[in-house]
Amino acid sequence: MAMAESSGVRRLLVDRIGPVTAISLAQLFGTSLWFSANGAAAGITRAWHASATDIGWLTSAVQAGFILGTLTMSLSGVADRFRASSIFVWSAILGAVFNAMFALLATGVLSGAMCRFLVGVCLAGIYPMGMKLIVNWAPEKTGTALAQLVAMLTLGSGLPHALKVVGADWPWQAIIVASSALALLASVLIAILGDGSRMANARRRAAGSAAASSPGILDALKRPDFRCAALGYFGHMWELYAFWTLVPLYIARSSLAQGVHAGGVSGLSFFVFAAGAVGCLAGGMLSRRIGSAAVAAGALAISGTCCVLFALLWRDASVPLLLVLMLVWGATVVADSPQFSALSAKACPPELVGSALAIQNSIGFAITVVSISAATALFEKIGLDSSWLLVIGPIAGLLGFAPVLRRRASGQASSS
Repeated sequence: MAMAESSGVRRLLVDRIGPVTAISLAQLFGTSLWFSANGAAAGITRAWHASATDIGWLTSAVQAGFILGTLTMSLSGVADRFRASSIFVWSAILGAVFNAMFALLATGVLSGAMCRFLVGVCLAGIYPMGMKLIVNWAPEKTGTALAQLVAMLTLGSGLPHALKVVGADWPWQAIIVASSALALLASVLIAILGDGSRMANARRRAAGSAAASSPGILDALKRPDFRCAALGYFGHMWELYAFWTLVPLYIARSSLAQGVHAGGVSGLSFFVFAAGAVGCLAGGMLSRRIGSAAVAAGALAISGTCCVLFALLWRDASVPLLLVLMLVWGATVVADSPQFSALSAKACPPELVGSALAIQNSIGFAITVVSISAATALFEKIGLDSSWLLVIGPIAGLLGFAPVLRRRASGQASSS
């Protein structure tokens, strides 16, 4: 009876809802673990007498755990030798447990950072495996499907801010535990959906070449297209997570906090994250017409421009102008992410997609540890002018990605 019911729910997910939507919903719920501490930052600050730098360290602890997890999965071949759905399910369950431990057992920044580190390790089995599930369920529309997935990652990262608005009177621990409940729901969705038929062959190929998998992953960086997409992604990552960490601090310190009444700092922060989800979806649709490379480069250029404009104008700009600028920045700062991942996935062998994306994530998130720590420390010294630090990412990313754009431009010129 239970098996029949499970099969019926699976048919509903595959035939009616669609696997891409189901995986995206699981990503939405699972990645709510990522910024759960930031959504409850005000309560944590009061309870632990924490500073902005301490909140940055809690976020960096998640990034460090994610780096260790993705690096281990990619270099060991785990990401391609085992069922992606199983890795996702157990990672979501354990992530929910460690996240709840942070809320209920941690007593200060040090013990909290240890719990957040373990959450980060678990997220390494959620985000890259979600991408692998998408690539294998929908290989014919990778850019669009990954855009939907990253849109849910973005919205999931902003969910703790929305939970803060909904439960304004909740203790901060309740906001954290609510994220754990969502992660458990994500594990149920993926457990029912499974891997899809395309994954079996890729997993067998990966298992057959397990001994050579690690050199193959590292050699992927020698492929020009993969390397350029990865370099663009790395520049994007310098900006993205530092921006997401600082969004509530930017809003609280600027005129937006007093000038716009939309759920306070948490409400406005969620709207910036929601703009990122819209940006991802719009970029995915646009990629069908102009290609992933153009969308990625365009979004990176616009987010870098927004960063410069914010640094120049935050003192004198009107509240409506500053709000529009923050929303555009929020929309474009993440819209390039799925397109860079789609380009990387296309540039490496199918049997190494999971490991290649995992090691790209690992390096990218190592960069975020540096940018988050530097940006939060600089924020405490010079306030909103610290946004100048973020522009390094778009500039470096565009320089690294430039060879792909040049080849694309020369190809179009020769064809015309």
